[in-house]
Amino acid sequence: MEKPAESKQMVLDIEDGYDAVVVGSGYGGSVAACRLSQAGVKVCLVEKGRKWEAKDFPTDSFQMMSATRMENHNLGVSFGARDALFQVYEENDSLAAAACGLGGGSLVNAGVMVPTPVRARRNPKWPKEWEREWDSCQASAATMLRIQSVPIQFPVAKVMEEIGVGELQGIVPDSLKLSMNFDVEDSASRLPKHQISDTCIACGNCLSGCPYNAKNSTDKNYLVSATQAGCTIKTECEVQYVIKNPFEAGQDGKIGGRRWFVYLNEIDYIKADFVILSAGVFGTTAILFKSQTRGLKLSEALGSGFCCNGNTVAYLAGSSGPLNAYGLDRKQLSKIPIQARPGPSISSSYSSSLGFTIQSAVLPAAYPYILFKGILTFGWPTGYWFFHGVIDKLKHLIGSKSSQAMVLLAMGHEKSDGKIAFEKETDKIYFNPPHDPLLPQKVEAFQRITKKLGGILFMSKYRSTSVHLLGGCNASSDFSNGVCSPKGQVFNPEAPGLVHQGLYVCDASLIPCSVGVNPCLTIATAAEHVCKHIVKDILKYKSQNCTDFVSKMVDQNPCKETHNNLKSRETSYVSAKETLRGYVGGMPCTASLVMKINLQNRNNDDVSNRFTRKSHPTLKGKVGGYVVFRAVEKDKLHIIDGEVDMFEEDCRSPYTRYMHYHLLLATSSGSRYVLEGKKIMNPFPFALYSWSETTTLYVTFKRVAGEGEGLNLKGELRISMIELLKSLFSLEGNGKGRFINLFASNLLRTYILQIPHQCNKEYLTDSSNNSSYPASTFHQIKTEDGCIIGCRQWNFDQSRWNLKEEKQPVLLLNGHSTESFFLPTEPNDLIRTLLAEGHEVWLLESRLHVSNPSNNFTIEEIGRYDIPPVIDKICEIHGSSTKVHVVAHCVGGLSIHIALLGGHVSPTRIASLCCTNSSMFFKLTTLATVKMWLPLVPISMALLGENKILPMLETSKASLRHRLLISIVRWVPRCERCTCDECEVFSGIFGNAFWHQNITSTMHHWLNKQSNTKIPLAAFPHLRKICKSGFVVDSKGNNSYLIHPERMAVSTLYISGGRSILVTPETSFLANKYVKMHQPGFRHERVVVDGYGHSDLLIGEESCKEVFPHILSHIRWSEEGGNVVRISEGKKYSKEALDWTADPYQGYGGSQSCWFSPLILVVLLAFFLVFML
Repeated sequence: MEKPAESKQMVLDIEDGYDAVVVGSGYGGSVAACRLSQAGVKVCLVEKGRKWEAKDFPTDSFQMMSATRMENHNLGVSFGARDALFQVYEENDSLAAAACGLGGGSLVNAGVMVPTPVRARRNPKWPKEWEREWDSCQASAATMLRIQSVPIQFPVAKVMEEIGVGELQGIVPDSLKLSMNFDVEDSASRLPKHQISDTCIACGNCLSGCPYNAKNSTDKNYLVSATQAGCTIKTECEVQYVIKNPFEAGQDGKIGGRRWFVYLNEIDYIKADFVILSAGVFGTTAILFKSQTRGLKLSEALGSGFCCNGNTVAYLAGSSGPLNAYGLDRKQLSKIPIQARPGPSISSSYSSSLGFTIQSAVLPAAYPYILFKGILTFGWPTGYWFFHGVIDKLKHLIGSKSSQAMVLLAMGHEKSDGKIAFEKETDKIYFNPPHDPLLPQKVEAFQRITKKLGGILFMSKYRSTSVHLLGGCNASSDFSNGVCSPKGQVFNPEAPGLVHQGLYVCDASLIPCSVGVNPCLTIATAAEHVCKHIVKDILKYKSQNCTDFVSKMVDQNPCKETHNNLKSRETSYVSAKETLRGYVGGMPCTASLVMKINLQNRNNDDVSNRFTRKSHPTLKGKVGGYVVFRAVEKDKLHIIDGEVDMFEEDCRSPYTRYMHYHLLLATSSGSRYVLEGKKIMNPFPFALYSWSETTTLYVTFKRVAGEGEGLNLKGELRISMIELLKSLFSLEGNGKGRFINLFASNLLRTYILQIPHQCNKEYLTDSSNNSSYPASTFHQIKTEDGCIIGCRQWNFDQSRWNLKEEKQPVLLLNGHSTESFFLPTEPNDLIRTLLAEGHEVWLLESRLHVSNPSNNFTIEEIGRYDIPPVIDKICEIHGSSTKVHVVAHCVGGLSIHIALLGGHVSPTRIASLCCTNSSMFFKLTTLATVKMWLPLVPISMALLGENKILPMLETSKASLRHRLLISIVRWVPRCERCTCDECEVFSGIFGNAFWHQNITSTMHHWLNKQSNTKIPLAAFPHLRKICKSGFVVDSKGNNSYLIHPERMAVSTLYISGGRSILVTPETSFLANKYVKMHQPGFRHERVVVDGYGHSDLLIGEESCKEVFPHILSHIRWSEEGGNVVRISEGKKYSKEALDWTADPYQGYGGSQSCWFSPLILVVLLAFFLVFML
């Protein structure tokens, strides 16, 4: 066979998928591939083993051992190549063997073709639907396999006849036909094109693979016809499991409409509309068991009905009869005439009326004889039989004439009550053979033959030694008794009587009982029957889906086969394993991942890109493996579709990079889940957090919609140092060096060089939303201390919103010198949202506001002088009985609490209070806290002098003092950097106010270029005292407010960002605890919104969906509950109970600044010393 000229076409075929994928190439799979391809179906046959040429088969014991894989379940060990020609399984007192290669068992069996006995076809388990077409299907199979009679009576057959085996009681000789080519003269002329084989030369090596190309194995007939018809064959690809397409057809153009995914490993799969499993009894059953653990519902009968066809094997040695039953090598062939040669492996067969068949066989030259003479056997009659085996082997090695020997094989009808089971921990199958009631009679028959021939009978030490495996996925008319229908369709137990559309079994595992003779022809016949129905189903499906199956082009090269298609030299890739452990939703969770990263083609820019803004090739790939989360599912959650981007970039976060994981999980229960995870890499100075960030995965665990009750858990998974080292050592693939280079380069760019990625240029462009903003009325108000402040009023349009009842007004209080509510670029800011709800909205522009900043003030003055007159103004317009809803952010929240706790505003005038990232408490992150404790604020005030209003725009005229301070703050450490100069200065002063990925580009541009044009810094000394205290204090640092909890008689809602960046969730936790303790008669709520930092709670792109509903719900509840919102009188919060309460969001969200690092203090102290010098 020839390889295709272009391997790129293979990749395209895999991506597009096939009409049908056939798994396995034995007597079942080869028939399916042939018949489907001939019907015009686009078929791909996948074979675990390799293509074996005649010259490749083992010819001596050493080659035989290298071509064998042994799996011992008793000891838990296995050795040999996974795709070895011979696959031997040892289980307790049983031994089973199968073949692996293109052609399956037909490569190494004796090729005996016996029609299915009537006794088997009358078995109650035999599907009656098979009978009508059985004879015609059997004839078709016999024709394709070119069954022939043995033309010569070879020595073994002659001896068996001469000793009168057929004269033994109840035993009669059988006619025997083999799938061998015995034609001497015109063999080539009688064979179809591309099916040329040589003539059998009677070497006796059939059971180790014909070295002279004379056996009609399926790779020389069915598979040749299949490739002629356009079938693609992929060897050395072991199918692990199949799953139904987890996505809807064509979703995002990602998957397409194929119904099934056939996984070759935990990552790579082939798509198909129809899947035909023909991997043999153990192979097919294992695939279905693994598929079951990933959610495929299968019959409880899976693995039941396993039988070994009554196999019993013995070895007769030391006979004086001229058996000549040893295989010959090439040197011996030239010396022995064909009549005296061993002949084909099996050339004589006898049937017993008791229900079993005995055949004599030739032992190939490659078989290690000594294993049959005492190692794996025991002798009869008893005596010194072990030494006989050793002596006979020595004679053979020195060239002396060894004794005559042959193999005896018995087959018979048994109870077919064996069992194949699956071990989930090891992902392997194990088996228990069926009971063989005829075993004593078969042994007795062997002993009678031994007596007639003389010698020693070596019997297997195993209760069952089988090469004819049947059942496990039994065909049955009744879904309760089988795994498949008589048409090979796999039953779906969730819908009794129905099947999994497009999933079939077509091999020996369908046969529901022992046949008592060599089962090859029976398997091929059943496959012919099943394929007739598969072809009908496929053509019907394609016609219903308007698919043109006739127009498929047939390759003019009739033999198209792909080797090692997963290791294509065209693609550079690397695979690695990663194990993460941690807690999700407070419960232990472990993720064992296998990642395959496809690298882009090599280029010469890898090194130069390290030092430029040009982005590196992305390191994207697929993820397989499993997750153990016992709290949710007792079994493993297998990854059926996983993706990873090792260095994901977001144009809104120019310096930050992410490792993004998206895993779709399936379980044996049928439930499906999604695990979404990110490692967040922020370039903090000196890479202080690089270890924590690159080893911590922040995850969200959800149940797929429609799969039952909602589930949304959050947590963290980490990889330990030991597991990281294991991961590095587990790297495989032809791109290891380049992957390490690219990975290290990206880390270098992120943490050391701190180079922003190029796409940020588009993010910084001005594409403001010019849609008209609702008109407002501006009110100028003079405060009690003589300061002029402003207030904007928005009236809702009664006719537009069709509201029946007038709602209470809402007062909005901004944070420090930045706008959080009036956002012209955002179509759904809070002002528009409140207007849509029917509220009149007021926005305070205090002495802190950028429009009229004061040069000398404190936060205390805002709460004492600015807020009360605005509330008075609202009541003046609406009446003295009007209550006002207050929504405040940051410093605005501090101010309203000073106003209430200081007695400047009566709580009876407040309908409800909602604060975002602020309260009467003010707890900062570690970085912000350290900055406040250092004398940076006093020094800055001294540096500014009398003018404490700092111009922000690059184009602004600034004094030398201002320019010096701006230059200094650019060097202050921060959580997240930005390429916008104004944004850098602002975050250097305050700390980051938002996570860039949460806001739009238009919002970012407007905020820095049009809104924050200047910053009044006069209030910073007072703000520093509040931050150091952790709660509101007066301008002198005295606790003048928390001592008056009776003034907080108002319902409250405190909202914090879950991903702390400036103010921690402890702020809302302590405030909620405080008001519950002192004002238990009012409704008090606390919300932590995951993924948000500080002001992005209000200016974020998704704030209208994730934050505003909490605010609106709180306001609605207050509106419906009347002026005083009270809960049941019996509900009280004791101080002791509240003291026991722990903050469930402590350390929540994953900001590196939430936990203290001594290195941060060292860096800031160093910065302070440099500043002082």
